Amino acid sequence: MIIAVFPGQGSQTPSFLAPWLERDGARDALSRYSDWAGVDLVAAGTEWDADRIRDTQVAQPLIVAASLLSWNALEDRSAVAGVAGHSVGEFAAAAAAGVLSEEDALRLVGIRGRAMAEAAAAEDTGMAAVIGGEQDAVVARLEELELTPANYNGGGQLVAAGSATALAALSAEPPAGTRVIPLQVAGAFHTRYMEPAVEVLRAASADASVSDPRVRLWTNSDGTEVADGSRFRDLLVAQVASPVRWDLCMQAFAAASVSGIVELAPAGTLVGLAKRALRGVPSVAVKIPDDLPSAAALITGGTA
Repeated sequence: MIIAVFPGQGSQTPSFLAPWLERDGARDALSRYSDWAGVDLVAAGTEWDADRIRDTQVAQPLIVAASLLSWNALEDRSAVAGVAGHSVGEFAAAAAAGVLSEEDALRLVGIRGRAMAEAAAAEDTGMAAVIGGEQDAVVARLEELELTPANYNGGGQLVAAGSATALAALSAEPPAGTRVIPLQVAGAFHTRYMEPAVEVLRAASADASVSDPRVRLWTNSDGTEVADGSRFRDLLVAQVASPVRWDLCMQAFAAASVSGIVELAPAGTLVGLAKRALRGVPSVAVKIPDDLPSAAALITGGTA
């Protein structure tokens, strides 16, 4: 079983969409995505610098747009048996699975990005990756500092989130055997600090047309499969202030005997995690259009 996975914030670099816009119809599609999200994604993906595209209200719709451009460019995507997204990537996964239309996915992710940026501006918070160590000991240290384990990424990586003061203390005295790497994000995503954004997104999502998924679809909430579209929509909303359990998603992929993984643009992070947590499962990171043949080969049973 081949599945497609959709990345979250932090994967994009300046001008990363330029190669995709050389494909027929891509610029028109991105213009539509821009209108729906309320962000000039053409300029953001081809002209803006790193600081501008890291802005939460730009980064989130930009990542979803890139994922959908690359998803729609895949040959034989009808042979993909399941999908999952990491954090904001769940919106692209919802569109790929048919739970949301592309229009609703981009509209809602635009609202999500703006609401989370506003919530992040209310207090001095942030996030940091904790690499290595024993997970229980890492979580215990975070609890001492009143930090939240916001992303359980698997493969020996956990992301801490909370006040800037507490994150500084974590860096000064990290858990044994770990490295702490501050992340360039606007605030403590997937924590209680994002509760105001949850309410905004919940109200906006009430207008979305929702269908049950056409393929297997996993949730970041607890790694389980979700067959009810309305429930997945509700989980998307709640996820804004809840931890991302990508570790449980990968455990579910293993239990489902996933035989290959294709990560959509802007790709690389999730394939890297899978290589450590799902050893032996072939994968392809679709970063640029030149990667599409390798993805097609994996999907159709050839070699990546």
